[in-house]
Amino acid sequence: MKRAAPFLLALFLFALAGSAEVERVRALFTEPIQAEWFSKEFLAQVSVEQVAAIVRQLTARLGRFEGVRPEGDRFIAIFEKGEVPVVIRLDAEGRIAGLFFKPPRARLGSLEAAQKALSELPGEVSLLVLAEDAPRAELNANARLAVGSAFKLSVLAALLASDRPLNEAVLLREAWKSLPSGTLQDWPAGTPLTLAGLAGRMMAESDNTAADHLIHVLGRKAVERFAYQNRPLLTTRALFVLRTDPELKARWLKGDEAERRAVIEEAEARPLPSPEKLLAAGADLALEWHYTARELCALAYQALKSPLSGINPGLARREAWKKIAFKGGSDLGVLNLTTALVAEDGRRYCVAATWNNPEGVEANRLFAIYGGILDLLAREAGR
Repeated sequence: MKRAAPFLLALFLFALAGSAEVERVRALFTEPIQAEWFSKEFLAQVSVEQVAAIVRQLTARLGRFEGVRPEGDRFIAIFEKGEVPVVIRLDAEGRIAGLFFKPPRARLGSLEAAQKALSELPGEVSLLVLAEDAPRAELNANARLAVGSAFKLSVLAALLASDRPLNEAVLLREAWKSLPSGTLQDWPAGTPLTLAGLAGRMMAESDNTAADHLIHVLGRKAVERFAYQNRPLLTTRALFVLRTDPELKARWLKGDEAERRAVIEEAEARPLPSPEKLLAAGADLALEWHYTARELCALAYQALKSPLSGINPGLARREAWKKIAFKGGSDLGVLNLTTALVAEDGRRYCVAATWNNPEGVEANRLFAIYGGILDLLAREAGR
């Protein structure tokens, strides 16, 4: 009994702490939000009005608040139409020192309900849910849609298929730098990085400069073996230049494969456009990377071979799965989420969803449905 005392005390203290967080999350959705709930450091970064605005948006979308439950290292705010994972940290005085609302998860009764909800989104949508290799839900799964940075699954597949050691050093090159996402474009040229470091940043942070360096190091044609119909394969730098150069863009759209390879070479040799110029160029779903949901799941299953693919688990709950491979992609009018999962009993799942709409995509609409699908599969897997 004496040996058990410290353990029981720890459980008691944990329960007290969890209870405090539960009550604070509950208050956020049931009471007028008060400044005294937050630490001074928190309020220096985020105002009470900003927190209240987020709460109003969530309740407007998800309906009546029903309660809170713990889930791993976070808490789940439960609503009539869905759930919101909440990461909250209290200081020694019980004030909120950290608060983060993760994307909502729709409350779905079945995969059929998820498929129907996705079919109602404007524009083009594809979905594939696999258990092992058997489809559990399909919606335009063979449609070749723009997927943004999800193309980086092809780059990882090429790296894993190569005989290059992951600890091989690569020097950062000015000519291979790109625009964000990521931060490597701000690092000085000549900085040594390993192939594993580049791949980790590409998968976890969607670092464009990391992806372009890997394409050049491995060789474009080596990556194209895993890029399906994306031949010749665009680097992110080439795509950004093409989007903002009407002459090169016209040649790319009209050219055959040989002409397009020449255009890529010219584009990669030109200066990068400013982010402002790129944004002003607007959406262009024709000048993109295009994959089917089936192709993305095949690549995601290959990505499970490396822990690098699970540094960022996306919307999947890390504690619910033995392995996770995730890569998403976004662009103007483009949103993709692709996740491969391995349950504790070894069963494999994949969920790939893509939404294309030149008028724009509302990320939280897809996030909610996609998160609901992952939650259904987690429950099926016993988690």
